[in-house]
Amino acid sequence: MSRDPQKSRRMSENTLPTVPEVAKMIDHSLLHPTMTDEQVREGLILSRDCQCATACIKPYHVPMAAEILAGSGVGICAVAGFPHGNSHTRIKVAETELAIAEGATEIDTVVNNGKVLGGDWEYVTSELREIQAVCRAKHVPLKVIFENDFLDESHIIRLCEICTELGIAFVKTSTGYGFVKQTSGEYNYKGATHEHLRLMRKHSGAEVQIKAAGGVRTLDDLLKVRELGVTRIGATATTAILTEAVSRGFEGPIPPGLSNAANSESPSGY
Repeated sequence: MSRDPQKSRRMSENTLPTVPEVAKMIDHSLLHPTMTDEQVREGLILSRDCQCATACIKPYHVPMAAEILAGSGVGICAVAGFPHGNSHTRIKVAETELAIAEGATEIDTVVNNGKVLGGDWEYVTSELREIQAVCRAKHVPLKVIFENDFLDESHIIRLCEICTELGIAFVKTSTGYGFVKQTSGEYNYKGATHEHLRLMRKHSGAEVQIKAAGGVRTLDDLLKVRELGVTRIGATATTAILTEAVSRGFEGPIPPGLSNAANSESPSGY
């Protein structure tokens, strides 16, 4: 893969991220329910060789990830209560505890949206407090997934306030699997809309970071949400995003994972 040196010089004059900085915004998603162990293994190797922030995986893949990513500087992001957030609190807590014990370095958990929509904020707060206590005790960042397609602005604002009060590390837009029946009868989702990202940034404390998941599939998508205050994205299109950054002359070394990544994109959830 080659670069255009004139493009590289132009990039250096702007505030665009370097290729490694782009990679460190990406949680490479390996969450599709049909993914085989071999597909997950390939995705973990890609995450490692592209130096992503983390590989985001289902709980039973944490031991595999711990083996493949050991010493790489790439984190292991395990989900809890995924994708619908409807497990008992104690199950979410136990899932979090086990994932951390097996090597997870970050946790993405889904709120109970039935409780959110029903206005049971005491339940929602208590549940997140319990999960956060487990994560905080082990110095593991917790990301809370809202599933914004199910919610209105008042719900999103209140969740941002609760997460700020509890010292949650990240608030996150979507699972990538929160499909809503459309007027056509088909199921789809919007994911990380710019309007919701602005709302989340406005109503979250300065120390709370924003993760955009759902619909961030290109380098330009990433750059736009970055302008809105997003510091992390969930993506299956990692190879395409990083390849575009290199071809457009972004500074920094070319990730070794790109050379063998032509056919390694994950099945899409985001």
